[in-house]
Amino acid sequence: MDDFFVNASVQNAADTVAKYVEASAMSAELKDRHDMTGNGCSAVTMVFEKYFMRNSSRASLTVAIDDLGGKTRVHTVGSGGGESTFFGFDWGAGQNFEGNVREALNDYICG
Repeated sequence: MDDFFVNASVQNAADTVAKYVEASAMSAELKDRHDMTGNGCSAVTMVFEKYFMRNSSRASLTVAIDDLGGKTRVHTVGSGGGESTFFGFDWGAGQNFEGNVREALNDYICG
């Protein structure tokens, strides 16, 4: 999991992440995007999926971006990437996939 703030609008951050992840994470695909607005706030939730040939598995990445607290917050969760039905070892695939979001928004991250 990762949680950080950015100096960008929710929509700009979401568009930047979607373009970057699909372009840089080979075989990554945006499976769903849900945009919400109301009361002057907005939020976007995106789910990506990626196939990893090295262990014949899939990993998912969920990205939630919102400005509910007055600043744009990005929350990511990577999961999957294990090769066993009974023992879901990740081998770092989910965390590696998750790193793409920070890379995409690196120029916008605030301390």
